Amino acid sequence: MIITVVTGNPHKVDEIASFFTGIAEIEHLDLDIHEIRHDDVSSVAYEKASAAWDKLKKPLIVDDTGLFIAGLNGFPGTCAAYCMKTIGNGGILRLMEGITDRSAYFETVIAYASDEGIRVFSGRIEGKILEAPRGSEGFGYDPIFFVGDRSLAELPLSEKSAVSHRGKALAAFRDWFVSLRS
Repeated sequence: MIITVVTGNPHKVDEIASFFTGIAEIEHLDLDIHEIRHDDVSSVAYEKASAAWDKLKKPLIVDDTGLFIAGLNGFPGTCAAYCMKTIGNGGILRLMEGITDRSAYFETVIAYASDEGIRVFSGRIEGKILEAPRGSEGFGYDPIFFVGDRSLAELPLSEKSAVSHRGKALAAFRDWFVSLRS
């Protein structure tokens, strides 16, 4: 079976494909779809999946991720991708100057659309925002998001996938997907 991953981010496709080796073929499609603004990651992912399904009419997944920083009252939240494009890690670190509560969490929701409807699977990881980037792996906020004793950018993909928000959501989706086919 082929699952189309609808995203403009090829790094996400690599992470997703690593979860489906021997289970399904992963196809990448960078499709321009409308994304709603909402505080809830599940709502954003669900609507993206619905819009992608309306255009493609084939099994697909989309994801949406939010970064919620306590010291910034939850900012950037579900606008994490836009924030990364506009101010990046440097901008987040400047906003965090002088803030002592650096706790944060990532939440990812994977939305799977098929002719049977849309199902969502979520994953969350707690951590904190570092004062300076660390590591060269990963992408996006990985160099400034600290979990355990390392930043996500200091973890090889296999380790990151085992603990990350996206990894947890993908594992839940994969387990459900496999259970349907057995």
